[in-house]
Amino acid sequence: MSDPNAETHPIVLFDGVCNFCNRMVNFAIRNDKKGKLKFAPLQSEAGIRLKEQFQISPTADTVIFIENGKPYTYAKAAIRISRYLDWPAKAFNAFRIIPSFISQPLYKWFAKRRYKWFGKKETCMIPTADIKARFLE
Repeated sequence: MSDPNAETHPIVLFDGVCNFCNRMVNFAIRNDKKGKLKFAPLQSEAGIRLKEQFQISPTADTVIFIENGKPYTYAKAAIRISRYLDWPAKAFNAFRIIPSFISQPLYKWFAKRRYKWFGKKETCMIPTADIKARFLE
């Protein structure tokens, strides 16, 4: 890992080939000016290692958020990530009032269609020099 303290930071694992997911990561980076969040594509060595460590299916291709040693997936992950963002993006945290039995299936429905709607890349995004420190290696 590029940051020896990365395990103490909340970590966002994302589908590195998904265009929508990459846009959301860039949105989170822009709206996390204090740099609290760390990122890694699911397909990276760090992503694979963390999925194994937290016993998440190797085929999982959704956002995974690791906070205080606990993994969250789907809508729960997205909503928890928003807590770390600056205002007004932090307002997405209000979606936590939606019960999981509604938000989780809605997120899964959207996730199944994201490639069709937004497309996908052949390779994972490569972070620019100014944000590289925010990514796990």
